[in-house]
Amino acid sequence: MILSKMSSSTSTTPHSDKELDLSNSNRGVWLVKVPKYISTKWQKAPGNIEVGKLRISKSAGQKAVVSLAIADSLLTQESDEVVIPKDHHLDVQIVERQTLGVFSHSVPPNSDAVVPETEKLCLEGRIQQKLECRPHADKGYMQLKLESFRKAAQPTRLVMQLDRVVQNYKPVSNHKYNIEYEEKKKAEGKKARDDKDSVIEMLFAAFEKHQYYNIKDLVRITRQPVTYLKEILKDVCDYNIKNPHRNMWELKPEYRHYKDQPSGDKADKSDDSD
Repeated sequence: MILSKMSSSTSTTPHSDKELDLSNSNRGVWLVKVPKYISTKWQKAPGNIEVGKLRISKSAGQKAVVSLAIADSLLTQESDEVVIPKDHHLDVQIVERQTLGVFSHSVPPNSDAVVPETEKLCLEGRIQQKLECRPHADKGYMQLKLESFRKAAQPTRLVMQLDRVVQNYKPVSNHKYNIEYEEKKKAEGKKARDDKDSVIEMLFAAFEKHQYYNIKDLVRITRQPVTYLKEILKDVCDYNIKNPHRNMWELKPEYRHYKDQPSGDKADKSDDSD
């Protein structure tokens, strides 16, 4: 039996329901599992050529012995390939409790003909036997497996030293945000400690506008270091730890000079209470 590769065309476009040709439904076919190196060779082979020979030897009272010989035209190797084994034996398993079939879908090559051909969907046969192709464990096969293990062990990512400037990626030494921040910092200048009395005057002027401040606002107003400002705040202010003004500073009672409400307002409140 000679195995040959036949050229076929496939279509991925959606199609409507079509009739199925069942003329070969009674034909028995084999389902053969081959190693990856054989399937790769068969896929690369051009169409309509011999890819191998199948031999079936039968003896009285014994099971048939099936062997496969790869065609010599496929044994030619490229510079980076290892020679694949030529002879293989096939383990046969009869399919009994499964119904498996082989289908073919043919698409006409020329759709502009006067009488256009239609797509055909055929049942090529029912699978009666499963065969698994196994190579002989000789020196050539061991060399092939060693090469496959070596390729599988190679890392997918490698560290390489560049000998020239990479054009598609240039690292940035300093980002735009950092540059703007540094320029803003230089424009504002470094915060220097002022005289304690002048800082207290700035605090009193600020507390005349609002009764409560957080530490960030006071640092912005006085432009003093945080540690130095907190030392002065402890002398003239109280730190609130309870709501509703938690984590905010206010002047101590002896430094508060809030204006009293007019007497007329007090009289109006007393009249309302009556």
